Amino acid sequence: MMKLSEFKEQLKSLESIDFILPHGDIVPPHFHITEVGKITKEFIDCGGTIRKENFVGFQLWSSHDLDHRLSPKKLIEIIEMAENQLTLEDVEIEVEYQNETIGKFGLELMEDKFFLISKQTACLAPDSCGVPIEKPKKQLKDLINTSACNPGSGCC
Repeated sequence: MMKLSEFKEQLKSLESIDFILPHGDIVPPHFHITEVGKITKEFIDCGGTIRKENFVGFQLWSSHDLDHRLSPKKLIEIIEMAENQLTLEDVEIEVEYQNETIGKFGLELMEDKFFLISKQTACLAPDSCGVPIEKPKKQLKDLINTSACNPGSGCC
């Protein structure tokens, strides 16, 4: 996942900003970034451990304003204003985008495009709350070491 400083550094070398959704669709180029925020999440997990997470939040929104284009330079200016006024830390970015509901995504750069990476939920305290740890199922044929000593190979 991408931190704020990495995102800003990548923006400096781009002429346009492209966001790609997890299923491959492109966020329309007339998107707006309606929020740059400081997100602090304090919570207790199911095992009773108090946790705290910090993110920088971007909210992407597409409207009917088809002529709108946010330049990388303008976005850097918006981020720097938020850094100064909100005292943003250099932490990971979480992107919100409206799909069927508001989705939350991580962010990665590939080939000068920003990919929205699906986030997953998980039990944070499986040993405390009784959730059995799932072991990956393996086929017996996959466990056979083909480089081992085979009958008739002369290695034994």
